[in-house]
Amino acid sequence: MKNALLCALLGVLVVASCNRKPSPDVAATVNDKPITYADLDKQFAFQFAGANERISDDQLTMQKLEFLRVLIDNEIMLQKAEKLGLLATDADVDAKVNEMKSPYTQEEFQKQLGARKMSVDDLKGQIRRELSIEKLFNKEIRSLINITDQDIKDYYNANKANFNLPEPQVHLAQILVTPADDPTVRNLKNDKAKSDAQAKEKILMIQQRLRGGEDFGALATNFSEDPQTAANGGDLGFLGESTLDKANPELRKLIMSLQAGAVSNIVKTQEGYRIFRMLSKEPAGQRDLNDPRVQQGIREGLVTRKDQLAKAAFYEAARNDAKVGNYFSQKIMANLAAKK
Repeated sequence: MKNALLCALLGVLVVASCNRKPSPDVAATVNDKPITYADLDKQFAFQFAGANERISDDQLTMQKLEFLRVLIDNEIMLQKAEKLGLLATDADVDAKVNEMKSPYTQEEFQKQLGARKMSVDDLKGQIRRELSIEKLFNKEIRSLINITDQDIKDYYNANKANFNLPEPQVHLAQILVTPADDPTVRNLKNDKAKSDAQAKEKILMIQQRLRGGEDFGALATNFSEDPQTAANGGDLGFLGESTLDKANPELRKLIMSLQAGAVSNIVKTQEGYRIFRMLSKEPAGQRDLNDPRVQQGIREGLVTRKDQLAKAAFYEAARNDAKVGNYFSQKIMANLAAKK
Protein backbone atom coordinates (compact mmCIF):
# COMPACT_ATOMS: atom_id res chain seq x y z
CA MET A 1 0.00 0.00 0.00
CA LYS A 2 2.80 2.37 0.96
CA ASN A 3 4.67 1.50 -2.24
CA ALA A 4 1.57 2.15 -4.33
CA LEU A 5 0.99 5.48 -2.60
CA LEU A 6 4.66 6.43 -3.08
CA CYS A 7 4.52 5.55 -6.76
CA ALA A 8 1.33 7.55 -7.22
CA LEU A 9 2.88 10.52 -5.44
CA LEU A 10 6.02 10.32 -7.58
CA GLY A 11 3.85 10.18 -10.69
CA VAL A 12 2.03 13.34 -9.65
CA LEU A 13 5.34 15.11 -8.99
CA VAL A 14 6.74 14.08 -12.38
CA VAL A 15 3.62 15.31 -14.20
CA ALA A 16 3.64 18.54 -12.20
CA SER A 17 7.31 19.03 -13.05
CA CYS A 18 6.71 18.42 -16.78
CA ASN A 19 3.71 20.81 -16.82
CA ARG A 20 5.36 23.49 -14.70
CA LYS A 21 4.94 26.86 -16.37
CA PRO A 22 8.10 28.81 -17.14
CA SER A 23 8.87 32.00 -15.29
CA PRO A 24 6.91 34.89 -16.85
CA ASP A 25 10.18 36.65 -17.73
CA VAL A 26 11.38 33.72 -19.92
CA ALA A 27 10.77 34.01 -23.68
CA ALA A 28 12.34 30.66 -24.57
CA THR A 29 14.55 27.88 -23.25
CA VAL A 30 17.23 25.84 -24.99
CA ASN A 31 18.07 22.63 -23.13
CA ASP A 32 16.65 24.31 -19.99
CA LYS A 33 18.82 27.42 -20.41
CA PRO A 34 16.54 30.48 -20.44
CA ILE A 35 16.42 33.33 -22.92
CA THR A 36 14.57 36.07 -21.07
CA TYR A 37 12.42 38.82 -22.52
CA ALA A 38 15.08 41.22 -21.23
CA ASP A 39 17.69 39.32 -23.30
CA LEU A 40 15.41 39.45 -26.34
CA ASP A 41 14.71 43.18 -26.00
CA LYS A 42 18.38 43.98 -25.42
CA GLN A 43 19.67 41.95 -28.37
CA PHE A 44 16.86 43.28 -30.56
CA ALA A 45 17.86 46.85 -29.67
CA PHE A 46 21.51 46.07 -30.54
CA GLN A 47 20.50 44.69 -33.92
CA PHE A 48 18.02 47.35 -34.96
CA ALA A 49 19.45 50.45 -33.27
CA GLY A 50 18.99 53.55 -35.39
CA ALA A 51 16.08 52.16 -37.41
CA ASN A 52 13.75 55.10 -37.98
CA GLU A 53 10.93 53.25 -39.72
CA ARG A 54 7.69 53.43 -37.76
CA ILE A 55 5.89 50.11 -37.66
CA SER A 56 2.74 48.75 -36.04
CA ASP A 57 2.71 46.76 -32.80
CA ASP A 58 1.90 43.59 -34.77
CA GLN A 59 4.87 44.15 -37.09
CA LEU A 60 7.15 44.76 -34.11
CA THR A 61 5.93 41.56 -32.46
CA MET A 62 6.54 39.65 -35.69
CA GLN A 63 10.10 41.01 -35.92
CA LYS A 64 10.80 40.04 -32.31
CA LEU A 65 9.36 36.56 -32.87
CA GLU A 66 11.63 36.06 -35.89
CA PHE A 67 14.60 37.45 -34.00
CA LEU A 68 13.94 35.10 -31.08
CA ARG A 69 14.33 32.21 -33.53
CA VAL A 70 17.79 33.58 -34.35
CA LEU A 71 18.68 33.77 -30.65
CA ILE A 72 17.45 30.21 -30.13
CA ASP A 73 19.58 28.95 -33.04
CA ASN A 74 22.60 30.89 -31.73
CA GLU A 75 22.15 29.40 -28.27
CA ILE A 76 21.95 25.89 -29.75
CA MET A 77 25.19 26.49 -31.66
CA LEU A 78 26.88 28.09 -28.65
CA GLN A 79 26.05 25.11 -26.44
CA LYS A 80 27.48 22.75 -29.09
CA ALA A 81 30.64 24.87 -29.30
CA GLU A 82 31.01 24.78 -25.51
CA LYS A 83 30.53 21.02 -25.44
CA LEU A 84 33.32 20.61 -28.01
CA GLY A 85 35.67 23.00 -26.21
CA LEU A 86 35.47 25.60 -29.00
CA LEU A 87 34.46 28.71 -27.06
CA ALA A 88 36.39 31.82 -28.04
CA THR A 89 39.09 32.85 -25.57
CA ASP A 90 39.49 36.25 -23.93
CA ALA A 91 42.49 36.83 -26.22
CA ASP A 92 40.33 36.09 -29.30
CA VAL A 93 37.68 38.54 -28.12
CA ASP A 94 40.12 41.30 -27.17
CA ALA A 95 41.86 41.04 -30.56
CA LYS A 96 38.53 41.44 -32.37
CA VAL A 97 37.51 44.39 -30.20
CA ASN A 98 40.84 46.13 -30.90
CA GLU A 99 40.36 45.52 -34.63
CA MET A 100 36.91 47.11 -34.47
CA LYS A 101 38.20 50.08 -32.47
CA SER A 102 41.15 50.83 -34.75
CA PRO A 103 39.36 53.16 -37.24
CA TYR A 104 37.94 55.32 -34.43
CA THR A 105 39.10 57.59 -31.65
CA GLN A 106 38.07 56.46 -28.17
CA GLU A 107 35.34 59.10 -28.11
CA GLU A 108 33.99 58.02 -31.51
CA PHE A 109 34.04 54.36 -30.49
CA GLN A 110 32.04 55.11 -27.35
CA LYS A 111 29.59 57.11 -29.45
CA GLN A 112 29.17 54.12 -31.78
CA LEU A 113 28.42 51.87 -28.79
CA GLY A 114 26.03 54.45 -27.36
CA ALA A 115 24.09 54.62 -30.63
CA ARG A 116 23.53 50.87 -30.35
CA LYS A 117 22.82 51.08 -26.60
CA MET A 118 25.75 48.75 -25.92
CA SER A 119 28.44 48.66 -23.27
CA VAL A 120 31.91 47.28 -23.95
CA ASP A 121 30.92 44.14 -22.02
CA ASP A 122 27.83 43.77 -24.22
CA LEU A 123 30.03 44.02 -27.30
CA LYS A 124 32.47 41.46 -25.94
CA GLY A 125 29.63 39.06 -25.19
CA GLN A 126 28.30 39.38 -28.72
CA ILE A 127 31.76 38.90 -30.23
CA ARG A 128 32.42 35.84 -28.04
CA ARG A 129 29.21 34.23 -29.32
CA GLU A 130 30.00 35.02 -32.96
CA LEU A 131 33.61 33.80 -32.78
CA SER A 132 32.63 30.63 -30.92
CA ILE A 133 29.99 29.74 -33.51
CA GLU A 134 32.47 30.50 -36.30
CA LYS A 135 34.98 28.09 -34.70
CA LEU A 136 32.25 25.47 -34.50
CA PHE A 137 31.43 25.84 -38.21
CA ASN A 138 35.11 25.70 -39.14
CA LYS A 139 35.55 22.40 -37.31
CA GLU A 140 32.26 20.69 -38.02
CA ILE A 141 31.56 21.92 -41.56
CA ARG A 142 34.35 23.70 -43.44
CA SER A 143 37.07 21.22 -42.47
CA LEU A 144 35.00 18.49 -44.17
CA ILE A 145 34.52 20.27 -47.51
CA ASN A 146 36.82 18.99 -50.23
CA ILE A 147 36.64 20.26 -53.81
CA THR A 148 38.51 18.03 -56.24
CA ASP A 149 39.97 18.89 -59.63
CA GLN A 150 37.27 16.70 -61.16
CA ASP A 151 34.57 18.74 -59.40
CA ILE A 152 36.02 21.90 -60.97
CA LYS A 153 36.26 20.29 -64.41
CA ASP A 154 32.68 18.98 -64.23
CA TYR A 155 31.36 22.41 -63.23
CA TYR A 156 33.28 24.13 -66.02
CA ASN A 157 32.00 21.71 -68.66
CA ALA A 158 28.41 22.06 -67.43
CA ASN A 159 28.61 25.86 -67.40
CA LYS A 160 31.05 26.55 -70.21
CA ALA A 161 28.90 29.30 -71.73
CA ASN A 162 29.24 31.33 -68.50
CA PHE A 163 32.98 31.60 -69.13
CA ASN A 164 32.57 33.07 -72.61
CA LEU A 165 32.92 36.83 -72.24
CA PRO A 166 30.72 38.64 -74.80
CA GLU A 167 32.84 41.80 -74.57
CA PRO A 168 36.16 42.95 -73.11
CA GLN A 169 36.15 43.44 -69.34
CA VAL A 170 38.28 45.54 -67.04
CA HIS A 171 39.04 44.84 -63.39
CA LEU A 172 39.31 48.23 -61.72
CA ALA A 173 40.08 49.69 -58.31
CA GLN A 174 39.59 53.30 -57.29
CA ILE A 175 40.33 55.86 -54.60
CA LEU A 176 37.57 58.46 -54.29
CA VAL A 177 37.71 61.74 -52.39
CA THR A 178 34.57 63.88 -52.20
CA PRO A 179 34.20 67.49 -51.04
CA ALA A 180 30.88 66.87 -49.25
CA ASP A 181 30.96 66.72 -45.44
CA ASP A 182 29.24 63.34 -45.11
CA PRO A 183 29.39 61.84 -41.58
CA THR A 184 28.42 58.38 -42.87
CA VAL A 185 31.62 58.02 -44.92
CA ARG A 186 34.06 55.75 -43.13
CA ASN A 187 37.56 54.53 -43.90
CA LEU A 188 40.27 52.98 -41.79
CA LYS A 189 41.87 56.33 -40.90
CA ASN A 190 38.49 57.99 -40.35
CA ASP A 191 39.71 60.69 -42.74
CA LYS A 192 37.14 62.84 -44.60
CA ALA A 193 37.55 65.92 -46.77
CA LYS A 194 34.95 68.58 -45.95
CA SER A 195 35.43 71.04 -48.78
CA ASP A 196 36.70 71.14 -52.34
CA ALA A 197 40.00 72.63 -51.17
CA GLN A 198 40.48 69.81 -48.64
CA ALA A 199 39.51 67.23 -51.26
CA LYS A 200 42.12 68.56 -53.71
CA GLU A 201 44.79 68.60 -51.02
CA LYS A 202 43.92 65.07 -49.93
CA ILE A 203 43.87 63.53 -53.42
CA LEU A 204 47.22 65.18 -54.21
CA MET A 205 48.65 63.71 -50.99
CA ILE A 206 47.41 60.26 -52.01
CA GLN A 207 48.86 60.64 -55.50
CA GLN A 208 52.22 61.62 -54.02
CA ARG A 209 52.23 58.53 -51.79
CA LEU A 210 51.34 56.30 -54.73
CA ARG A 211 54.24 57.75 -56.71
CA GLY A 212 56.41 57.05 -53.69
CA GLY A 213 55.64 53.35 -54.04
CA GLU A 214 52.92 52.85 -51.41
CA ASP A 215 50.33 50.13 -52.02
CA PHE A 216 47.17 51.27 -53.83
CA GLY A 217 44.87 48.92 -51.90
CA ALA A 218 46.22 50.01 -48.52
CA LEU A 219 45.80 53.69 -49.39
CA ALA A 220 42.25 53.03 -50.60
CA THR A 221 41.38 51.24 -47.36
CA ASN A 222 42.89 54.03 -45.28
CA PHE A 223 41.67 57.10 -47.17
CA SER A 224 39.09 56.39 -49.90
CA GLU A 225 35.67 57.94 -49.26
CA ASP A 226 33.66 55.42 -51.25
CA PRO A 227 31.82 53.35 -48.62
CA GLN A 228 31.16 50.55 -51.11
CA THR A 229 34.78 49.83 -52.01
CA ALA A 230 37.13 51.31 -49.38
CA ALA A 231 37.13 48.21 -47.19
CA ASN A 232 38.11 46.07 -50.22
CA GLY A 233 41.08 48.19 -51.19
CA GLY A 234 38.98 50.15 -53.68
CA ASP A 235 38.13 47.05 -55.74
CA LEU A 236 35.27 47.77 -58.19
CA GLY A 237 35.25 44.23 -59.59
CA PHE A 238 35.01 43.30 -63.27
CA LEU A 239 33.17 45.73 -65.52
CA GLY A 240 32.11 45.13 -69.10
CA GLU A 241 33.33 47.73 -71.55
CA SER A 242 29.74 48.71 -72.36
CA THR A 243 28.97 49.45 -68.70
CA LEU A 244 31.59 52.19 -68.46
CA ASP A 245 30.20 55.71 -68.22
CA LYS A 246 28.97 56.59 -71.70
CA ALA A 247 28.04 60.08 -70.52
CA ASN A 248 31.73 60.76 -69.92
CA PRO A 249 33.59 59.61 -73.05
CA GLU A 250 36.87 61.12 -71.83
CA LEU A 251 36.74 59.05 -68.64
CA ARG A 252 35.84 55.94 -70.64
CA LYS A 253 38.76 56.56 -73.00
CA LEU A 254 41.14 57.07 -70.06
CA ILE A 255 40.12 53.83 -68.37
CA MET A 256 40.41 51.78 -71.54
CA SER A 257 43.85 53.23 -72.23
CA LEU A 258 45.28 51.99 -68.91
CA GLN A 259 47.40 48.87 -69.05
CA ALA A 260 47.20 46.15 -66.39
CA GLY A 261 48.89 47.40 -63.20
CA ALA A 262 48.84 51.05 -64.29
CA VAL A 263 47.56 53.89 -62.10
CA SER A 264 45.74 56.87 -63.61
CA ASN A 265 46.29 60.55 -62.96
CA ILE A 266 43.75 62.37 -60.80
CA VAL A 267 40.35 62.44 -62.51
CA LYS A 268 37.67 65.01 -61.66
CA THR A 269 34.16 63.55 -61.78
CA GLN A 270 30.73 64.70 -60.63
CA GLU A 271 31.17 63.04 -57.21
CA GLY A 272 34.69 64.30 -56.55
CA TYR A 273 38.27 63.30 -57.33
CA ARG A 274 39.29 59.79 -58.34
CA ILE A 275 42.43 57.79 -59.02
CA PHE A 276 41.99 54.48 -60.82
CA ARG A 277 44.18 51.39 -60.95
CA MET A 278 43.78 48.84 -63.71
CA LEU A 279 44.08 45.47 -61.98
CA SER A 280 43.62 43.40 -65.14
CA LYS A 281 42.01 43.41 -68.57
CA GLU A 282 40.12 40.48 -70.02
CA PRO A 283 39.57 40.14 -73.78
CA ALA A 284 36.26 38.94 -75.13
CA GLY A 285 35.97 35.21 -75.82
CA GLN A 286 36.08 31.85 -74.10
CA ARG A 287 38.09 31.63 -70.88
CA ASP A 288 39.94 28.34 -70.62
CA LEU A 289 39.73 25.87 -67.75
CA ASN A 290 43.52 26.00 -67.45
CA ASP A 291 43.29 29.67 -66.41
CA PRO A 292 44.14 29.69 -62.66
CA ARG A 293 41.61 32.48 -62.09
CA VAL A 294 38.85 30.37 -63.63
CA GLN A 295 39.76 27.43 -61.41
CA GLN A 296 39.95 29.61 -58.31
CA GLY A 297 36.57 31.22 -59.03
CA ILE A 298 34.92 27.84 -59.55
CA ARG A 299 36.54 26.42 -56.41
CA GLU A 300 35.37 29.35 -54.27
CA GLY A 301 31.84 29.10 -55.69
CA LEU A 302 31.62 25.36 -55.02
CA VAL A 303 32.96 25.78 -51.48
CA THR A 304 30.34 28.45 -50.79
CA ARG A 305 27.52 26.26 -52.13
CA LYS A 306 28.61 23.23 -50.10
CA ASP A 307 29.10 25.40 -47.01
CA GLN A 308 25.56 26.79 -47.28
CA LEU A 309 24.05 23.33 -47.82
CA ALA A 310 26.01 21.76 -44.96
CA LYS A 311 25.20 24.64 -42.65
CA ALA A 312 21.47 24.34 -43.35
CA ALA A 313 21.60 20.59 -42.62
CA PHE A 314 23.73 21.17 -39.52
CA TYR A 315 21.19 23.64 -38.12
CA GLU A 316 18.28 21.28 -38.74
CA ALA A 317 20.06 18.35 -37.08
CA ALA A 318 21.05 20.52 -34.12
CA ARG A 319 17.47 21.79 -33.70
CA ASN A 320 16.17 18.22 -33.71
CA ASP A 321 18.65 17.25 -30.98
CA ALA A 322 17.88 20.27 -28.79
CA LYS A 323 15.08 20.63 -26.29
CA VAL A 324 13.53 24.00 -27.15
CA GLY A 325 10.60 25.80 -25.59
CA ASN A 326 9.34 28.94 -27.35
CA TYR A 327 7.08 30.56 -24.77
CA PHE A 328 6.84 33.85 -26.62
CA SER A 329 5.03 32.13 -29.50
CA GLN A 330 2.78 30.30 -27.02
CA LYS A 331 1.97 33.62 -25.36
CA ILE A 332 1.00 35.17 -28.70
CA MET A 333 -1.34 32.28 -29.50
CA ALA A 334 -2.86 32.38 -26.00
CA ASN A 335 -3.58 36.11 -26.39
CA LEU A 336 -5.27 35.48 -29.72
CA ALA A 337 -7.44 32.73 -28.23
CA ALA A 338 -8.37 34.96 -25.27
CA LYS A 339 -9.67 37.70 -27.60
CA LYS A 340 -11.88 35.31 -29.59
